[in-house]
Amino acid sequence: MTQTYQVLARKYRPETFADLIGQEAMVRTLKNAFAADRIHHAFVMTGIRGTGKTTTARIIAKGLNCVGADGQGGPTTEPCGVCEHCTAIAEGRHVDVLEMDAASRTGVGDIREIIESVAYRAASARYKIYIIDEVHMLSNSAFNALLKTLEEPPPHVKFIFATTEIRKVPVTVLSRCQRFDLRRIEPEVMIAHLQKIAGQEGARITDEALALITRAAEGSVRDAMSLLDQAIAHGAGETGADQVRAMLGLADRGRVMDLFEAVMRGDAAGALSELAAQYADGADPEAVLRDMAEITHWVSVIKITPGAAEDPTVSPDERARGVGLAERLDLRVLARMWQMLLKALEEVSNAPNAMMAAEMAIIRLTHVAELPTPDELIRKLRDSPPPPTPGGGAPATGPGGGGITAMGRGATPSGGGGARAALATEAAPLARYATFESVVALIAEKRDMLLLTEVKTDLRLVAYRPGRIEFEPADGAKPDLAARLAARLQQWTGVRWGVSIARGGGKTIAETAAALEDARRARAMEIPLVRAIIDAFPGAKISGFKDPETEAEIVEAALPEVEDEWDPFEDY
Repeated sequence: MTQTYQVLARKYRPETFADLIGQEAMVRTLKNAFAADRIHHAFVMTGIRGTGKTTTARIIAKGLNCVGADGQGGPTTEPCGVCEHCTAIAEGRHVDVLEMDAASRTGVGDIREIIESVAYRAASARYKIYIIDEVHMLSNSAFNALLKTLEEPPPHVKFIFATTEIRKVPVTVLSRCQRFDLRRIEPEVMIAHLQKIAGQEGARITDEALALITRAAEGSVRDAMSLLDQAIAHGAGETGADQVRAMLGLADRGRVMDLFEAVMRGDAAGALSELAAQYADGADPEAVLRDMAEITHWVSVIKITPGAAEDPTVSPDERARGVGLAERLDLRVLARMWQMLLKALEEVSNAPNAMMAAEMAIIRLTHVAELPTPDELIRKLRDSPPPPTPGGGAPATGPGGGGITAMGRGATPSGGGGARAALATEAAPLARYATFESVVALIAEKRDMLLLTEVKTDLRLVAYRPGRIEFEPADGAKPDLAARLAARLQQWTGVRWGVSIARGGGKTIAETAAALEDARRARAMEIPLVRAIIDAFPGAKISGFKDPETEAEIVEAALPEVEDEWDPFEDY
């Protein structure tokens, strides 16, 4: 009978703790626990896919039930692998080691079967062991049903859980278990492991190809083994990096760096030609942009931490190019590139034609690459001669000339401010409402947004004193505004207010604020630096104002902020 082929992930599955790679902390803890006879009754293994959760559970089960080659052994972290219990567990047929997939058996009925069976001793082994994979898939009722048994199981029962979503497991379950977090496998360890497996299989595969497989596996041993299995079959002889790239649908990383450099030079034609060439060679446009984002991140990290260039999954030539890019490119440019690539990846994934979307993204990236950084732009505009003013006169920027900051200060409505203050002092309950602005502040404090909006947009103040408001309603004002305003103020202050309609009101608060804003914008446009920015960027608008009162103060305040306080990762 011809023996069925066994995939590498199963053929080289670890049989002992010594075979596990990259999980030294967990192995050391378990070895010490076995040696001191402090074996917990429940374990939970968590980590990403393919890091050995279920494998570790089976090794623990073998260690607990192993009797040794002579049949006289006890619990051990080095199971013999030849006794009847080790053999049966490895083959998945041991009657006292029960594996359950919680993804397909999620209900309380499935857990009830476990609860009913724990009372009976193991048929042939030392312990009855329940291995529940993907335990986070159990229902809430199933978890609740398991709690009592999990907290106080019989001495002959052990539970081992495995999950990739530890946050979905109730804390009441976690508190009853000993938790182990299985780490991603480091690239150096993974490459050495793949080299060992390839040697045992008699396969010839280059180190660069193994590095590509390691990067694609993202720390998962099972993924790496499956990709190695596929690469050996794909190569049909010596497997190189080109075959692995074709197998994974990846672009040549060196060519992606060529594309990246063309984009950063602002060479749109060269970048589009390189993208088209890679697409013709079978590269996925989305994968190319993803690789560009990875390079952007890598170069940014190298700029901050030069030691990050020593990545074993990167060839020496790529490493040298990455260091060179980190030395030449500004961190602000790299951060901008990262943000735009994230947006481009989203567009490519949703576009009906991925190549067209990728080309448009490359055009945008090359155009933006030529734009100066904010500090460069301010220096350039500051050093350039100011354009002539339309009337030939110098713009007024200081406080005496009515600059933009002075225009931002509001005026108290007319009507005898001193008299109002005196009246307010006499009326103690209303002393804090000496001005109409204090009434507006009270409405805002009480969070009556509808009334606040109406007061700002529909009320033209005629006269005010504490306890008395006269106003002319604006067009479109609701007829009951006066009554509602009086009722609210009486409710909030405990004093009766007189609110009446009169004629001769001025502008509303909203109209006054809009007029001041327009005046500030007009004053701002008279400043040479602001005019230069608006001329350099057609369509740009002034979105707000800050406190500095002169052009020199604006420049001096902006430059240190760009140079010293700018954080490239604040948007991530």
